[in-house]
Amino acid sequence: MDYRRTNAASNTETRDVMKLAEPVGNVYEMVRIISKRANQLSVEMKQDLDTKLQEFASYTDNLEEVFENHEQIEISRFYEKLPKPALIALQDWKDGEIYYRNPAKEKEQF
Repeated sequence: MDYRRTNAASNTETRDVMKLAEPVGNVYEMVRIISKRANQLSVEMKQDLDTKLQEFASYTDNLEEVFENHEQIEISRFYEKLPKPALIALQDWKDGEIYYRNPAKEKEQF
């Protein structure tokens, strides 16, 4: 999932929770699935940001640090403008892009 090219809204909206929960039939299970996906996205985004900022890490003071600092600020601004992981996960849920399974329900079927 490329979270940089998502069409998720960057602000909160009012949504019909019961309609969103129709695929699983349980609001709490839907929230659990979306929250796990949001946590996955959050970790992925944090690792991506850390690797990009690690490129600018220098342990000596020099004049070029001012220009590197500007690039660091631009990268940080880009990540701040991205939608929050919970909103991206909710959009993935609405688009049907999240794979989920409940082993307890599968066990009941056998």
